[in-house]
Amino acid sequence: MKIAITAESTIDLTQELLQQYDIKTIPFTVILGDKDYIDGDIKPDDIFKFVSETGVLPKTTALNEYEYEEFFKSILTDYDAVIHFALSSGISSSHSHAVAAANNLKNVYVIDSKSLSTGIALQAIYARKLAESGLKVEDIVSKVEDRKSKVQASFVIERLDYLHKGGRCSGFKMLAANVLKIRPCIVLKDGKMINDGSKNGKGSMPFAVKKYCEAVLNEFHDIDKTIAFITYSSATPEMVAAARTALEGAGVKTIYETNAGCTITSHCGEHTLGILYFNDGGTTL
Repeated sequence: MKIAITAESTIDLTQELLQQYDIKTIPFTVILGDKDYIDGDIKPDDIFKFVSETGVLPKTTALNEYEYEEFFKSILTDYDAVIHFALSSGISSSHSHAVAAANNLKNVYVIDSKSLSTGIALQAIYARKLAESGLKVEDIVSKVEDRKSKVQASFVIERLDYLHKGGRCSGFKMLAANVLKIRPCIVLKDGKMINDGSKNGKGSMPFAVKKYCEAVLNEFHDIDKTIAFITYSSATPEMVAAARTALEGAGVKTIYETNAGCTITSHCGEHTLGILYFNDGGTTL
């Protein structure tokens, strides 16, 4: 059976990695003011410029049932089955729309990733490897469902401005954090983004990234050493180097760097960087 692995553009993979792992994507729509853009056509720098000039955050629109159904139908012309990884249901209604579309078709399976960005990518890549091993589609879905809770997805943020504009923190908290150079840590828990104050950084961003990585790897230390991601909206070479050094020190063999798309960028702003990996010691296929 030829199995397609699909996701929304919020998977935040490069075109090269999408091709390498044969993952198909459907893009979100990003709204800047009164103009609509396709996620992927618009980049983080475009969002930074828009917010700087207007003080208004962009919006993203959930894909509707019809869009998913047409997407799945187009994939099924070349594949026997589809396993779709949806952006966490705790963040977007897209998952429920994808499920509704799948119910109108045969051999389409929708997984609530309970994650975002390359936290979704980890699951999709795992599914691709399972498919290549010859497992049945139902068994692949079952194995991914069992493993998805082990995804460790988190980010450290330079400033709270975007979270404040989005109504996620008070003006006082933003001002205090910015003045004291506190770098908040955002983690995915039960499919939702929350602040984990125990992992907040402080000082320069390279130093904050170093401390953030140490805190995350110390708590979630049963890392799958085969693959991990460094994903960022924007980052200095020093920030990326700090994250790479931490992951290499943990023994990770393959480290991919990717740019965060509009979901992370719209919520967290510039100089937001995360490390993402499976926290289960790795698993055999």
